[in-house]
Amino acid sequence: PRLHIRPVAGLPLLHVEKPEFTGARRVVKGLFDRIVATSILVVLSPVLLALMLAVRLTSPGPALFRQTRVGVRGEKFTMLKFRSMHVDAEARLAAIKDLNQNADGLLFKVRDDPRVTRIGRFLRRYSLDELPQLLNVVKGDMSLVGPRPPLPREVDLYPDDVRRRLLVKPGVTGLWQVSGRSDLTWEESVRLDLRYVENWSLFYDFAI
Repeated sequence: PRLHIRPVAGLPLLHVEKPEFTGARRVVKGLFDRIVATSILVVLSPVLLALMLAVRLTSPGPALFRQTRVGVRGEKFTMLKFRSMHVDAEARLAAIKDLNQNADGLLFKVRDDPRVTRIGRFLRRYSLDELPQLLNVVKGDMSLVGPRPPLPREVDLYPDDVRRRLLVKPGVTGLWQVSGRSDLTWEESVRLDLRYVENWSLFYDFAI
């Protein structure tokens, strides 16, 4: 939608408009996010309570996992998820670093991560562990659709072009999640996130 062909001195020139990250569209997107997220939380509240109980009863530790992530304009926030790993997962990270399947980039992915609990595998299979992020959407830290919310240590290593991911709010879901998710390389996930950032619109959100 930002591409236009305009005749100049008898020649057709391709004009690329700059992406807009402010204005009425962004306000509408924010209102839509909060209204839809609140509605989903109300409708799914019995399911959310059941999942919280399942996490608490199947492994020791809290039902919710809190982690610092980086949002729009580099602002840090606390992202919520249902806990899908054992409580000592961070301490055991160094022991399994050699199992990383995304050694070509900043993401850390292990297909059969030994730190994941039994209920955690179920939650991750159907992305149910992401549902508490709807609270982040209501608070305004996240959007329903957007780039993946990165960790601070990842952002510290971002080159200048990749930092464009921080021009919009991170999303509960996004273009990279519906295009391959864990099977994507670091380069592919960055390319998809930047494609979304450069071309975001309400219609694009609905399509995703």
